[in-house]
Amino acid sequence: MTRNEELEAALVSKYAAIAPVLDERARRLWAAAESRAIGYGGDALVSSATGLARDTIRRGRLEIEQGVAPSDRIRRPGAGRPSLKKTQPGLAEALERLVDPVTRGDPTSPLRWTCKSRANLAAALTKEGWEVSSTTVGRLLNGLGYRLQAVQKSREGISHPDRNAQFEFINATAANYLRRKQPVISVDTKKKELVGDFKNGGREWQPKGTPEKTLVHDFPSDAIGKAIPYGVYDMARNEAWVSVGRDHDTPEFAVASIRQWWKQMGKPAYPSATELLITADAGGSNGYRSRAWKAEVQKFADDTGLKIAVSHFPPGTSKWNKIEHRLFCHITQNWRGKPLRTFETIVDLIGHTRTATGLRVKATLDSRKYKTGKKISKTEMENLKLKPRAFHGEWNYVFQPRELTR
Repeated sequence: MTRNEELEAALVSKYAAIAPVLDERARRLWAAAESRAIGYGGDALVSSATGLARDTIRRGRLEIEQGVAPSDRIRRPGAGRPSLKKTQPGLAEALERLVDPVTRGDPTSPLRWTCKSRANLAAALTKEGWEVSSTTVGRLLNGLGYRLQAVQKSREGISHPDRNAQFEFINATAANYLRRKQPVISVDTKKKELVGDFKNGGREWQPKGTPEKTLVHDFPSDAIGKAIPYGVYDMARNEAWVSVGRDHDTPEFAVASIRQWWKQMGKPAYPSATELLITADAGGSNGYRSRAWKAEVQKFADDTGLKIAVSHFPPGTSKWNKIEHRLFCHITQNWRGKPLRTFETIVDLIGHTRTATGLRVKATLDSRKYKTGKKISKTEMENLKLKPRAFHGEWNYVFQPRELTR
């Protein structure tokens, strides 16, 4: 829920509690006081939550600014305009048919595929012959129990029956490796980024009135290229390596990034290591179904002499991968509001990512070309020293080095 949604929900609750004891003037002054407390955009929020016209709220603010004096003058009950229920019976029902055409009305409603803003709803009702303003529509919607709400991501889809068991297996395996001082890494590819003079989400401090200028449209044809950050996060040491590719996100690129981590950070930190545990997502360049991924990991095991175990998170659970919330989210936070104009800029921003918990990141640009669609034959697969574990061998397996060449 956004801040505005939280504020509006709180206002609705407050107003519902005190509205029965407020007269017209007290209602106006209360709404104005809430608007002043909110600041910019307060009139719109209070109007949406209470159904009061913005002019009424503005009039209340003016009264407060000029000084509120006691007054015995209160409009007698029943004075003022007659209610819409009397002048236009059926208006609320007509509005609800437009707002929810699938369950309460005609699926061919003209608003079926358009933005259901108050202005659009008022225009549609006017075409049907009703006399109504957007403010009145807001008040009616409030009375019908409708609120502005964003789409919420909450359904994960069908989960594998052994999902939790796989999580427990990964946790137990990682704890075993860490206890024996053997490295455990989490790997993944961060979201690809267009490189060029494009807007980047977020805000950064700049002199007032001088925001950084970028192109209006993010056309891929205007980009220098596409950056592919592949990260390797060391769980024990809270440090990471990121290779920024500029060609294709392939298994060869993924394992090349792990190789660089081992050479630059892993081996110096674990000089006596004989094993390595890699935790990865179920799909992508390091997916459990990828033959090319397994062939490249085998080569890595051969070259380093390490016994390499791989455990994949179940399909649809990539957000649980440690690297997502231990590294990638901090990278995104570090470069917010900064146009990613060059590959060097991206590498520099990633390399300067720091956190209060002591995260340290090294980054480099990988300009090599990686061919896509590499085929691994059945014979090559049979030559791998790959041993599936007893529990879900398709997700959990171990590579023994075929030769010691280090």
